[in-house]
Amino acid sequence: MKIGSISENQNLEKRIAITPEMVKKYTSLGLQICLSENYGSHLGIKDEQYIEMGVKISKDEIEILKSSDIIVQLGMLPDDKSLNINENQTLIGVLNPYNNKEKLDRLAKKKINLFSLELLPRITRAQSMDILSSQANLAGYKAVLESFANFEKAIPMMMTAAGTVPAAKVLIVGAGVAGLQAIATAKRMGAIVFATDVRMASKEQVESLGGKFLTVEGSENLETEGGYAKEASDDFKKKQEDLLSETLKKIDIVICTALIPGKKAPLIIKDNMIDNMQAGSVIYDLAAIQGGNTAFTKVDKIIERNGVKIMGESNILNKLPISASSLYAKNMFNFVENLIDKETKKININLEDEIIEKTLIR
Repeated sequence: MKIGSISENQNLEKRIAITPEMVKKYTSLGLQICLSENYGSHLGIKDEQYIEMGVKISKDEIEILKSSDIIVQLGMLPDDKSLNINENQTLIGVLNPYNNKEKLDRLAKKKINLFSLELLPRITRAQSMDILSSQANLAGYKAVLESFANFEKAIPMMMTAAGTVPAAKVLIVGAGVAGLQAIATAKRMGAIVFATDVRMASKEQVESLGGKFLTVEGSENLETEGGYAKEASDDFKKKQEDLLSETLKKIDIVICTALIPGKKAPLIIKDNMIDNMQAGSVIYDLAAIQGGNTAFTKVDKIIERNGVKIMGESNILNKLPISASSLYAKNMFNFVENLIDKETKKININLEDEIIEKTLIR
């Protein structure tokens, strides 16, 4: 059994799916590893490190794809590469089935086993494979650092002989994994932190981290059985809008993290709200790639509106690729390990296993 991975388009994705620390673990499953030349060189990982551990390095990416029983990647392969995958081979990654439906349908018709890791169920056994949580955790942390770096005032309260510098006020919109890490990071750096979320279960989590939860009057619990946020009613949206409009007048930094799986990101911070914010404020929108939580978010651009900076990036994890790759590679190994029968050392697509059943694209 061979497991392979080829380089991503590094203009879009700097993370890798197999790190040196995972090589021995794959070998212990009886897998032979094949990677493309300079696979991790942009992260300071030389080919020699892999070769010393028994990994085969090849210049021919097409041959890697054709000969690997299991192919592990970050995102969907480009068309010219995916055409080289054949029947009974297995492709695992963040395949984004909502946006890549036609491509995945074509591959599924070729009887290729397709597993998309963002579809993992929210169950205890899947936590070690949960790429959404591991990556969102880093994204929330980095979003705070990026927004603070673009804020032109001090973050913590400082008392000096010349006077007192007040602490920055930060609002986190969406208290999922990314939002909770953003709260913790902002608090550690001395900010006063507020947070809002459509899921009432978030209130206790926010307060345990030292944040103040903004509760919409007559709140409804908008949480799916899988633990994700679902779309709010028009009445809830109106009440949330009124609350945010008043709150934002006093806020210095906003971190937006609100996403609905498979749908455009909800528009939460509208143009009139931004117009009422103080000049010099910063908004960092982690939902930019799915349309953004603000009216003016542009991917990979800083937009200035009445003195307010609005930031959005296509892939903030490209700014933490070493840490992000380390976590992703561990998640990936745990998934592959669950997929392989320990006795036969072959792939076992057991549809009675909820993890396999939920992530398999058919």
